[in-house]
Amino acid sequence: MENLLSLSFDYLSSFDGIKIRKGLRQLEGLLAQLCLSRTATTAAERRRSMALDGAPKPGPKDLTSLSEDPAFREFFKLQEGFEWNGSNGQNDLLLVSTLDLLRGVLLIHPPSRSLFAREIYMNLLLDLLDPSSCPAVQSSAVLTLVTALLDQPSITRCFENLDGLLTVTSLFKNRGTSREVKLKLMEFLYFYLMPETPFAGRTKENERGGLQRSPSKASKVGSGGRAKGEWEEGTRTTDEKQRLLGRYLNNVEDLVEDLKETAPFGASFG
Repeated sequence: MENLLSLSFDYLSSFDGIKIRKGLRQLEGLLAQLCLSRTATTAAERRRSMALDGAPKPGPKDLTSLSEDPAFREFFKLQEGFEWNGSNGQNDLLLVSTLDLLRGVLLIHPPSRSLFAREIYMNLLLDLLDPSSCPAVQSSAVLTLVTALLDQPSITRCFENLDGLLTVTSLFKNRGTSREVKLKLMEFLYFYLMPETPFAGRTKENERGGLQRSPSKASKVGSGGRAKGEWEEGTRTTDEKQRLLGRYLNNVEDLVEDLKETAPFGASFG
């Protein structure tokens, strides 16, 4: 079945209209085999069907019987993963691969992280943390977010001002979020709460509220968003970030205590 889905996706990814239609027909044929009944009908019923429509038409399977069909169970199992999901498998694979490459670039060339000081690009990253995204994309987006914020207080301020904390905590509290993604989000929260490295720049508190973040939150200036320098509002202490995070999540104090006791990532709280 993996081979059938792989071949169908290859056709669907083509720019050739004929191949796209072929891929759609293959998927349609596969779904028909899974969902249409193969139970034998009486000779009279077959003759009546052929007389009316020219060919006998199988009826739909009863939903309760689908769970007993080995082919359907295999198909359902494959749909649980992003690679063979018929709805968006190819797009998700492309997104994950792109995020993997992006993290590599940000680690090799830290100055490239300044890209995410612009609202338009930070919004693109936060949009991937929508509950409708597949778990593989969500996990990869969280890791990319950590890489973008690493040693970058100004970009962290951009993340906060675009309701990034609301986005992360909403996904964390969502019942539909997978366990793996929730672990990644918990790791991100520990990372976020770590004290920031001071840098020369003006210090200004900008703790804006907001109970809901809209996708691709609009910038207040130009289509490209603010430039890096406009987000350089100084560093925040763990206590300050604890108060910010506490707006959206309970028991943040426990996270901070755990962070101080375990000192992950070599954190030092003086």
